[in-house]
Amino acid sequence: MKRSEVFFGLIKIPADFIMTVLAFAVAYKLRLITEPIKGLSKPIDYSVLPTINEYIKFSLKAALILVIIFALSKMYNLKTTSRFSEESKKSLLACGIWAMAIITYFFFTRTFPFSRLAMLYSWGLTILLIILGRSIVRIIQNLFLKMGIGARHLIFIGNNTLTNTIYKDLIKDKTFKIMGLIGNKEPQTEIKILGGSSQLNYILEKHHPDEVIQTQSHLQEKENEEILEICELNHINYRFIPDLLDVKRTNIEVSEINGIPIINLKPTPLDGWGKVLKRTTDVFGATIGFIIFSPIFILTAIAIKLDSKGPVFFAKLDDGSPVKRVGEYGKFFKFYKFRSMHPRTDNLRYRLAENNLRKDGPLVKIENDPRITRLGRFIRRYSIDELPQLWNVLIGNMSLVGPRPHLPEEVAKYQKHHKFVLTIRPGLTGLAQVSGRSDLNFEEEVKLDRFYIENWSIWKDIKIIIKTLGVTLKGYKE
Repeated sequence: MKRSEVFFGLIKIPADFIMTVLAFAVAYKLRLITEPIKGLSKPIDYSVLPTINEYIKFSLKAALILVIIFALSKMYNLKTTSRFSEESKKSLLACGIWAMAIITYFFFTRTFPFSRLAMLYSWGLTILLIILGRSIVRIIQNLFLKMGIGARHLIFIGNNTLTNTIYKDLIKDKTFKIMGLIGNKEPQTEIKILGGSSQLNYILEKHHPDEVIQTQSHLQEKENEEILEICELNHINYRFIPDLLDVKRTNIEVSEINGIPIINLKPTPLDGWGKVLKRTTDVFGATIGFIIFSPIFILTAIAIKLDSKGPVFFAKLDDGSPVKRVGEYGKFFKFYKFRSMHPRTDNLRYRLAENNLRKDGPLVKIENDPRITRLGRFIRRYSIDELPQLWNVLIGNMSLVGPRPHLPEEVAKYQKHHKFVLTIRPGLTGLAQVSGRSDLNFEEEVKLDRFYIENWSIWKDIKIIIKTLGVTLKGYKE
């Protein structure tokens, strides 16, 4: 999902909240300057009239309730593809439900501290200002789209009537940019052909689309599997027309274009609100972690200095370049750990490969590693050396839970299906780490990471974190 989509989807929440509070403030002032309307209100008794502060406090609660109702009504969908008229109708309906909820509350509590006319003004102004606020957000988003910012780049696989129909609809939508069609040599449509399906990998690497939409129904099963694999390896969203393939995957999202249903196969629930929720949890968890473990940070730093010469943190390689790991989508990031080895011994890692305990994959684990200090063995056993990675979590390179961050030289040896673990940010801990750690062979570790990615939930993260605390306290034998 594009960052601009996430931004414009999230910005609606504070916009709706602010517009609601503003509507209440304007309604309060409007009630004071408006002459009482016969049949609607009585002359204002200023002695019993709530103060503006009381009214604003009430408006904050009312705005929060409205945002919750909007969220339940799915009006904060991060993929802003609905028409403005539909969005306005939903806003009107949700505001109606919200008004009824407030009236019901006052009915059962038998209190109504505010003018009925002021409440009527508030409801009407809230609808107008929310629609105005969402209009402004949409206008700004459209301006960005006209500049080519935020448009989703699409490539079609197929060449039939449905392809042509969807193409004609999407070519008018600034949210999408059609990059071309991969189809037969003798097309029955007017869409330009980029090449055959065998050239898919080359085309995706060259054009870097955000999504692939398959409309071709005459591909063999093996070709379909290759298309899915190529999209996964290139971290490209894959969609297809429902009657073309048997649906046998998780994370299915159904949408439609001009009444034609389209199924989106997402590699992970960590998209849209899932990603927002996980990132929020990461920031909160890392902050709490820094506070709780701050005494351990200080004591470990002092102990490292007393135990051996060299820096406190392992942040630079022997040649002075920063230590890096491979993160989400294969991107490199600077990596931090407490130093557990003697200085300038990292380059001996592969010279000691003959003592490697891992014979099942690209990972290296040295038996009786001579590079590790006395203190290093202790902090590794209880995973204290990994605590500085909370900083990586806080700045967004890592997550609290996910596949472990692998070295660039290890990733270079990965087979194609191994690279699926790069779909999400690596984690400080993960399902593989609490399910056997180094006792697992590499393929088992990859399978566990894939299961986690495809079946993520916030509750799974909480369970893994709790289990990690138990495993860590018991200690891990190097």
